[in-house]
Amino acid sequence: MGCLYVGLMSGTSLDGADAALVDFAGEAPRVLASCERPFSPAIRSRLERLCQPGTDGLDEAGACSLELADLYTEAVEGALRSAGVAHSKVTAIGCHGQTVRHRPELGFTLQLGDPARLAERTGIDVIADFRRRDMAAGGQGAPLVPAFHDMVFRRAGVSRAIVNIGGISNVTLLADHPVIGFDCGPGNRLMDGWIALHGAATYDEGGRWASTGRVNAALLDRMLADPYFTRPPPKSTGRERFNLDWVRERLPGEPAPQDVQATLLELTARSIVDAIDRHAAGTSEIYLCGGGAKNGRLVQRISELAAPKSLAPTDVLGVPAGQVEPVAFAWLARKFVDREPVDLGPITGARHPCVLGALYPA
Repeated sequence: MGCLYVGLMSGTSLDGADAALVDFAGEAPRVLASCERPFSPAIRSRLERLCQPGTDGLDEAGACSLELADLYTEAVEGALRSAGVAHSKVTAIGCHGQTVRHRPELGFTLQLGDPARLAERTGIDVIADFRRRDMAAGGQGAPLVPAFHDMVFRRAGVSRAIVNIGGISNVTLLADHPVIGFDCGPGNRLMDGWIALHGAATYDEGGRWASTGRVNAALLDRMLADPYFTRPPPKSTGRERFNLDWVRERLPGEPAPQDVQATLLELTARSIVDAIDRHAAGTSEIYLCGGGAKNGRLVQRISELAAPKSLAPTDVLGVPAGQVEPVAFAWLARKFVDREPVDLGPITGARHPCVLGALYPA
């Protein structure tokens, strides 16, 4: 089999599609090129509506799937052009798709993206629908990426945590025990939603708006009292739980909007550090990836709360923080092509290892 794969990811932040061209010929995966295609305000708004239970329609879901497939195609083409690599050299594309509903308590998950259209337009085999096989085996269907973290970032004798801060935060704990990984709470999701609600922007760049506010202790306590934070893994979550209605239900009076933003940032930082301390108190190193790794104020708070643990982006481990997830789905595509089961039992609770994904031939 060939060694070149493309990984595609668009996460719960709804900011865009990321593609990474990955070479698996060596001992560690090597990113040859990457490409990002941001979502337009129009499709972002439509996907926001689809993510809310009870408001979606089949026509809208179908139309969004087609538009996402075209956007994914542009991201793949951009990565291949950047690397000067012909389509024929790529074995497969691993496409996660865009999650619009994740209901592990009901046994289903739904990702949009039309992988058949993506295969048709690129002329490359597409591996997609990674989550549902895990669910069929009794797993949560997410997070999937900790298995990749375990393969790439584990170091014998070192206890480290890999934290992906997307719309939802998830943590992977690597030590002298089988890998532990789970969603630990809201990442950028609530901060993005709150600043957008107040018309300032679609996200709080660098945490600057949050830095103008003060943490509201009463609000923070009410949010941290949600039983999800202390529920033992395996566990996964999404917009279905952590949304602006969830925030509004906990508001004490009418706090200043910037104070709520500061509190939401503190919630993300606290839920991450608390999860690490609760399940791997001996952790000495924390590495960040995902969009939240660019939020300077959030990174500062995680560092302060986690001290004396060291904190750094995954760049220092060889995979840029913004490319970890697309590289992971390139890796999962390779696993599928080689028909290698992935053991997610300690992460999602699946009953046995599974070959994840489904093939859409070019």
